[in-house]
Amino acid sequence: MHIKFKNYKLKLLHTSLDVVEEKISGVGKALADQRELYLGLLYPTEDYKVYGYVTNSKVKFVIVVDSSNTSLRDNEIRSMFRKLHNSFTDVMCNPFYNPGDPIQSKAFDSIVSTMMVQAC
Repeated sequence: MHIKFKNYKLKLLHTSLDVVEEKISGVGKALADQRELYLGLLYPTEDYKVYGYVTNSKVKFVIVVDSSNTSLRDNEIRSMFRKLHNSFTDVMCNPFYNPGDPIQSKAFDSIVSTMMVQAC
């Protein structure tokens, strides 16, 4: 049962990333610099809602929320992505961080943990 649930979540994420690719490839080249980074609701299911965000450097963020959570509004999800993006940028700008290495920043972990608590 646990393996089926894990496979379901992986399928959900892969499907959502396909939707992200469709959305960013549909943006015209002239609008690429002015496009909205927040992609909104990507893939709603009976159990989960998946939201997406893409940075200017094509880094993709995905937030998966339980469908029964009706307290989170679209503007709150957008705000969560902005905080995540800002924290991610701080990590990438650190001269001691090597791109491709796992993120081991306590500040980044703290922001992500805080966002997860707020979402529950």
